[in-house]
Amino acid sequence: MMVVVLGSGQLAQMTYLAGVPLGIQVVAVDPVNNTVVHPVEKNILSLSVSDAFNQAAAITAEFEHLPAALLTQAHATGKLHPSAEAIQTGGDRLKEKHLLDVLGINNCAYVPIFTVDELDSAFASIGPELIIKTSKDGYDGYGQFRVNDAESLASVKTELAQHDFKRNPLIAEQKSKFDREVSLVGARNGQGEIVCYPLAENLHFQGQLRVSLAPAPRVSDSVQQQAEIAFKALAEKLDYRGILAIEFFQVGDTLLVNEIAPRVHNSGHWTQQGTDFSQFENHLRAVVDLPLGRSHTSSVTTMINLIGCEKTIALQVADLGGHLHWYGKDVRAKRKVGHVNFTANSVEDSIQQLKAVEALGHANMFPLIDKVIADLSA
Repeated sequence: MMVVVLGSGQLAQMTYLAGVPLGIQVVAVDPVNNTVVHPVEKNILSLSVSDAFNQAAAITAEFEHLPAALLTQAHATGKLHPSAEAIQTGGDRLKEKHLLDVLGINNCAYVPIFTVDELDSAFASIGPELIIKTSKDGYDGYGQFRVNDAESLASVKTELAQHDFKRNPLIAEQKSKFDREVSLVGARNGQGEIVCYPLAENLHFQGQLRVSLAPAPRVSDSVQQQAEIAFKALAEKLDYRGILAIEFFQVGDTLLVNEIAPRVHNSGHWTQQGTDFSQFENHLRAVVDLPLGRSHTSSVTTMINLIGCEKTIALQVADLGGHLHWYGKDVRAKRKVGHVNFTANSVEDSIQQLKAVEALGHANMFPLIDKVIADLSA
């Protein structure tokens, strides 16, 4: 059985590794040159994209911003899971916001922006603190602009004076005074079976996810239920198959959806060691319509992203008892090159693991470790 992943990065690599025990062959499509490659070794395989699609039991995607022609070709096979609609919705904040509104799912107040002058009315109606986001192509803090007052509004307008609003409209979103960021990863298969994982708490630095804690500390049953209700509503509306990630802002006991991701997700990497069935295995199970694995967890898991980190440092971190997942990429600033999962029997043990990471002295590589320790100690 073959599954084709559109995209050939680390998510395709980890999906491949999850497929081996299931007897599922995973191949990847490099969307830059439209070739079929081995997801780990990256060598070009003797298959055309058309041949791979014909042989596949299912086609899926590791990111939303795919070339239109490739997505259309995959959709035409009837094997694309999740659907082209779901992938396009996750890659377009205007479509995403519309869907959330239709379903009555709480999200931040916003105004669509189609010309630079419309920023003035957005500032007047939902400002003064705004996050301006491109509707497409934004990730890891890119494609975002912050407005705090009239002076910064003028600066952002100048910066966006040449922006192509027709190709890529903006959203002006009211800045949320949230307590923390959490995310839920869940799976749905073709039979409508749903499995949701516990909420994870996510900590960001300079727009990038740095650490996930799972299960998130101090989550009430009602908050977990809110997240699962949102997941079910979205998954059923989209007739979804695969893993869907939902990022939330938590404000008191209320969750506001920040964004959705129609794929396996960085904030779900903790499931590789923290649960019985990882997000990658359940994604494959869902797209080929196998029964889903349970999301039970009996440990405290901390996922630490390795960003701009040399492998020698990554190995030092892993030597402290973590599980290293190295992506095989060239190291450069702000690039995710791997992650480490630490599992512990208790919060106290998890704190000791993080203190050991902190003691390595690479504060620039792990800028939030002290904050995580304080959060777990609260």
